[in-house]
Amino acid sequence: MSPHLVIAPVLLPLLAGLLLLVLGTRRVRVQRWVGTLACLGGVALAGALALQADDGGTRVYLVGNWAAHLGIALVADRLASIMLLATALLALPCLVFAAGGWDRRAPHFHVLFQFQLMGLNGAFLTGDLFNLFVFFEVLLIASYGLLLSGGRGLQLRSGLQYVAFNITASTLFLVALGFIYGLTGALNMAELAHRVGQVPAAEAAPLRAAAGLLLVVFCAKAALLPLYFWLPETYARSPAAVAAMFAIMTKLGVYAVLRVFSLVFGAEAGALAGLAWPWLLPLGAATLVLATLGALAAPSLRLLAAYLVLGSAATLFIALGLASAEALGAGLYYLMHSTLVGGALFLLADLVRKQRDNAGDSLRKFDRMGPKALLGAMFLLAAVSVAGLPPLSGFIGKFSLLAAVPEAHVAWLWPVLLITGVLTLLALASAGSHLFWREGGEVPAPGRVPALRGVEVGATVALLALGVMLAVFGGPALRYAQDAGGQLMSPAGYIEQVRGALPRPGVSR
Repeated sequence: MSPHLVIAPVLLPLLAGLLLLVLGTRRVRVQRWVGTLACLGGVALAGALALQADDGGTRVYLVGNWAAHLGIALVADRLASIMLLATALLALPCLVFAAGGWDRRAPHFHVLFQFQLMGLNGAFLTGDLFNLFVFFEVLLIASYGLLLSGGRGLQLRSGLQYVAFNITASTLFLVALGFIYGLTGALNMAELAHRVGQVPAAEAAPLRAAAGLLLVVFCAKAALLPLYFWLPETYARSPAAVAAMFAIMTKLGVYAVLRVFSLVFGAEAGALAGLAWPWLLPLGAATLVLATLGALAAPSLRLLAAYLVLGSAATLFIALGLASAEALGAGLYYLMHSTLVGGALFLLADLVRKQRDNAGDSLRKFDRMGPKALLGAMFLLAAVSVAGLPPLSGFIGKFSLLAAVPEAHVAWLWPVLLITGVLTLLALASAGSHLFWREGGEVPAPGRVPALRGVEVGATVALLALGVMLAVFGGPALRYAQDAGGQLMSPAGYIEQVRGALPRPGVSR
């Protein structure tokens, strides 16, 4: 089974989704069990791949016997394993939360959820640009269905905006791929890296333009300034379990920038080496500042969570822009932290909304709610982690990133990171005091506020607990992330292993 382990994270949700289609929409309990078992299997597969990748190797799985210039292959290394594990650990609690009752409002939820996981896992594992586009479309189409399920009013409007924005970005993605294939004759990223490195400086302008278009597409997916205005409202209007999964979907754009521009346009790219890095640092810092201001002004807990997810993506772009193994390692650790805690905030916001009679999760209206102690403790844990206070994982990630800032950038980047951190803490403190400490207001009439569902509370607590475990095992986790950063800054091994595995015309294998 070991040689086929690389393709298993794609096949498992695909087969689960097909089985759920056969079962139909009426057997909700059976659908829940199938989906839960598939997600548990996804966690096990991601963990196994992460352990395998820790030896520093790059495992290649050829899908068909395509020639090297096409080179349709799945590739697993430390970076792909980190992304797979983050996805699997987030997906299981999100599915359990939805199974608390919301999935009955969306008959095809479980099918679409599995197809979304297939698209995410495939995007993290694929070794060629065209299949990156294909898996992007698979997960986006599934997300359209999840986002619009049971939607009406503002949710429907923001969902249609999300669809229109992503269709436009996907069209630009396809145009960029056409230019790159026409200029280089290759789509496999390792083969592209080899060919791009041989392009003379005098002939690099068309390829630089195509790469710039690709960078715009990926930054749009990750909502980097000035392409982030669509994100907060869309995420805030999404169903809780769907919005929580968007915490990893935003990171997919960051992953695509990191993978493509460290490999194809990385150190081995000759005249095009380091093409993206000068843009990412200032744009990431500007996005972080605006996201923090948005969090301070957020009128609801869901919108606050959306701005915090946006800020976490901006922090990752800062780590990418520093272009060092230490900064990338700190960024990848922070990615795991922000994915888990960001997802937990969306689930917690939904629990709060249900316990407030008329005010929902608004931070401007006031209404008493049910069990404050439990929800308040959960919010406190999430807030401490998001704000980067010790001893939780947010502190480890931000401290490691600050330590990786080179002296040339300390004078302005440290104040940006520290001041936005303080303002984030103020935004969370204001939200927490309004929701859990303020006295007065009308007591909800008996029966008007539903009791907390144990399944939903358990799923939220599980995500928060995973964030705590990431701090408890911070040493090994940070070491793994630092090793992944070192691999990314030295792509020669990846290129050699993947190109060596690709079939060549006229060469027997």
